[in-house]
Amino acid sequence: MKNWIVAALLALAASTAQAATEKAIVAGGCFWCVESDFESVPGVKSVVSGYTGGTTTNPTYKQVGRGGTGHYEAVTITFDPAQISYAKILEMFFRSVDPTDAGGQFCDRGESYRTAVFPLNPDQTAAAQAEKSKAEKALGQKIVTPITPAMPFYTAEDYHQDYYKGGNIVLTRGGPKRQSEAYKFYRKACGRDARVKELWGAAAPFTH
Repeated sequence: MKNWIVAALLALAASTAQAATEKAIVAGGCFWCVESDFESVPGVKSVVSGYTGGTTTNPTYKQVGRGGTGHYEAVTITFDPAQISYAKILEMFFRSVDPTDAGGQFCDRGESYRTAVFPLNPDQTAAAQAEKSKAEKALGQKIVTPITPAMPFYTAEDYHQDYYKGGNIVLTRGGPKRQSEAYKFYRKACGRDARVKELWGAAAPFTH
């Protein structure tokens, strides 16, 4: 077979595979934790940590952490809709955070740690509103997580990607630890899983 035909077929296959995926953008407090949670979900192809919802172009972690940029720590979840729906991802998302907290998440406080859903089109907006209503009814409390049209998403620095399974040595309050262990230490100390389990009980999909 001619090389150009092979190249064309490969390009078509890659384009078809890409078209078969969709994206969901959510903010759930520390993006390390949201990335860790959703990368384990069947049908999810990738999760990328980043910043969205603000006014600063190409913000840095330090800028976002200081506040004033309006950005959230967020993730873009790429998924196969033949395996998992956008609605199911949001069902899991609402039950993996404290959506009653408008000031941050768990031990992380401030605007960058707020929860939010950023739908990419009208269908996602309708699904997000429906899942929020279902979650509010199931929880029996008011959910303050806003549903906001998607804004530019800026990928976070390389060292934030897959932080939860990194092997570098970092300093923590508990002394030097391998990055993956530091992540576990942080997550437990921050009270994320304890609070989510308190709120959602057996419906919490990711409590460790």
